[in-house]
Amino acid sequence: MFDRIREDVRSVMERDPAARSWIEILLCYPGLWAVWFHRVSHRLWRMHLRLPARILSQVARFFTGVDIHPGALLGRRLFIDHATGVVIGETAIVGSGVTIYQGVTLGGTGKQHGKRHPTICDNVFIGNNANVLGNITVGENSRVGAGSVVLTDVPPNSTVVGVPAHIVYRNGERILITDPHDIKDPLSDALIALSARVEELESRLGTHASEKVNFAMEEAERSAYRMELSQVNEYVSMGEGI
Repeated sequence: MFDRIREDVRSVMERDPAARSWIEILLCYPGLWAVWFHRVSHRLWRMHLRLPARILSQVARFFTGVDIHPGALLGRRLFIDHATGVVIGETAIVGSGVTIYQGVTLGGTGKQHGKRHPTICDNVFIGNNANVLGNITVGENSRVGAGSVVLTDVPPNSTVVGVPAHIVYRNGERILITDPHDIKDPLSDALIALSARVEELESRLGTHASEKVNFAMEEAERSAYRMELSQVNEYVSMGEGI
């Protein structure tokens, strides 16, 4: 138990530049207290002491501002920074070395039973007020931008942002979105319609341009023919000398 406590405090010291000493971390980091409360309530939950486990989780919520269901599985070195407003659902799984900021929700999207909350793999960073919803997986070493709403799986080593979230970096390389269908936000339909309209106008403009080119070619031919006629000296004048 003491080894785990030392490991937790050390991980906070490594990831938070505002942490100045071990005693400060022990006394002033409610996110760390929430994780320690959860370890006890989760053990009670696994012993089928469900009501005491829920009561303890509510006590922890009152003192820390973090609502972690006793059934959730949390890995080692979980760092909940600033703590307030974090919600972790019953069937959520959080890996090791994960960093979660304030206002994050690891929640479900319906009332179905079974696995209905996300799985967060190792070394994932989740920015403040992000929502990761449903039975999805966020891959190792990925980052979820602040305020994002993640509704689909996130590959490892990726960065996602937006509502709903889409990938902007993968394996350190920028992902350029050229198809509006890939964005999947409420404005996608409008962008798709606008893109179709632009293509239609371009095709019509191309048709008019080709017609102008043909007219110009004909006019150039007529001008050349007139010039050729003007250079001819022999001609017939109808009625000359009468």
